[in-house]
Amino acid sequence: MGQIVVLDQNMINMIAAGEVIERPASVVKELMENSIDAGATKITVSIEDGGRKLISVADNGCGMDGEDLALAFEPHATSKIKTGKDLQHISTLGFRGEALASITSVAQVRAVSRTKDSAGANCIEIDCGNKGNLSPCSADYGTTIQVRDLFYKLPARRKFLKTTNTEMSHITEHFTRIALSNTNLDMTLIHNGRELYRLTGGQVLSQRIADLFSPEFGENLVETENSEKGLHIFALLGRPCISRANNKLQYVFLNGRFIRDKFISHAIKEAYRGSLEPNKFPVIFLFIRMPCEDVDVNVHPTKIEVRFYNANLIHSQILGCLREKLLGTNLETQAKLPPAKIAYSGQRTADRTEKPYTIGNRQYEIRNSMAEFFKKHRPIQTQRQLGFRTKITDTLKETDSAEQTEKEKLNAIQIHDSFIVAETDDGFIIIDQHALHERMIYEDLHRRLQKDKLESQKLLYPESFELTDTQADAVKNNTELIEKLGIELAPFGPGTYAIQAFPILLAKAKPLDFVRDLIDLLDCKGPALAPERLLDEVLNMAACKAAIKAGQKLSNSEIEQLLADRETVEQASRCPHGRPTTIRFSKAELEKQFKRT
Repeated sequence: MGQIVVLDQNMINMIAAGEVIERPASVVKELMENSIDAGATKITVSIEDGGRKLISVADNGCGMDGEDLALAFEPHATSKIKTGKDLQHISTLGFRGEALASITSVAQVRAVSRTKDSAGANCIEIDCGNKGNLSPCSADYGTTIQVRDLFYKLPARRKFLKTTNTEMSHITEHFTRIALSNTNLDMTLIHNGRELYRLTGGQVLSQRIADLFSPEFGENLVETENSEKGLHIFALLGRPCISRANNKLQYVFLNGRFIRDKFISHAIKEAYRGSLEPNKFPVIFLFIRMPCEDVDVNVHPTKIEVRFYNANLIHSQILGCLREKLLGTNLETQAKLPPAKIAYSGQRTADRTEKPYTIGNRQYEIRNSMAEFFKKHRPIQTQRQLGFRTKITDTLKETDSAEQTEKEKLNAIQIHDSFIVAETDDGFIIIDQHALHERMIYEDLHRRLQKDKLESQKLLYPESFELTDTQADAVKNNTELIEKLGIELAPFGPGTYAIQAFPILLAKAKPLDFVRDLIDLLDCKGPALAPERLLDEVLNMAACKAAIKAGQKLSNSEIEQLLADRETVEQASRCPHGRPTTIRFSKAELEKQFKRT
């Protein structure tokens, strides 16, 4: 007897704060979302010491009268829902009434609010659950909430806070998420008196992204939009050149709320398959609109996780929308040369003829190496329709005279037996011959397999090899796939198979090496992959092994054919593994390097 007691309300709020208020950034998120729900068009967030000392959020929303202000900090006090039916149609960011009560239980809070039709404002102060009296004060319309000394009566919680910079980075992240989904808002973030962001309401999304991240992002986003089956999708897809080593720059919003969802993450990954290297993550800003009754947002205290009533539909719609756009977009890499450096041979003087300047080391090396390169290589002429019919000097010489260098038609040449340099109307491109040929073979394999199995040829001398029991099982379980590839395997004794026929399209690959690698792939990944994904992995490997290799010298006719075939491939800019096949250099960039502009 006497072992069970009922906790008082303040202790309940402090425990609840452990779920809702993880760190200062949690406070910023909750208060900013309340401002948005209040109809604010301007929000100012002021932080001191990473949120330990002060968190202040001021808005120009609808405000609260004295009665509502006094009730707002009570547990589960909310204006967002009133009946159980409202939970099925939640359209606001906040709704459960936990946040304010949790914040006031672990900090010193001062709230000032005024409605637009009120003559004055009201103020209330609460210190770790101890509420003061409501009092009148002077303030503009809207609401300002100041949170001081977070967790100061909970040293066990406070000691787990990280450094000021770390806590501020979390605050900035929440500020960024809200800024991305509310481009109509004027938003300001201040830390220790220094303004970090001042965002103007009414910005286009790409400009806000550029302001929050970098101009490079704004220049490398591809827009797509789709509405079908009650689902509206709008996305800005990052080109592969701005991909990252993690998924932190994947921003997904559902009805204006930032979320994390495994189905959506998988759809994004699949959409970029073949357009991005396997160890890279795309940058994406994805905005989804759907009926509130088709999703449950009340499954997690922080409301970042949601539950879809038809997750498969969400996955397929997003995957289809994103992949269709990526497949139809030229993802060619645009090269950007580093800023030119000027090195003077002496001090600057008014008379430049006495103290001439020289181009920096990098430019000097580029210019001279190009001169040597064109002396050694004989240019070739390719087909007219390739669009490479522009002129380039056959040698680059520096001379004091006004004599012009001799010019001739130049279209493409191979360098280092690995790359092809081709002139374009506005500059030139460098092609990785292996990556490009790999993409061509991959597309050809896909195209042929959609019609029938690959055409094969009997080997004059069958090649035999031994298999382990698990490898033999992999062969038996994937007999249909192996036959579809045009590979004919036959038992050749205990634990031994022989290759009887091999696909003509993969003639450049060594049959025995290819089959061994194929069986290893089927044994390792086969059981874990869906049939379509397994086939894709196999074709990736096949294309890689059959493609022209780096270091392989090509004849003029082979170079010409490779460039001609490039024009017929939809995704010629990336190899099947997502690496770039082509890097484009603009004439404007070159002119900057040589100080011609």
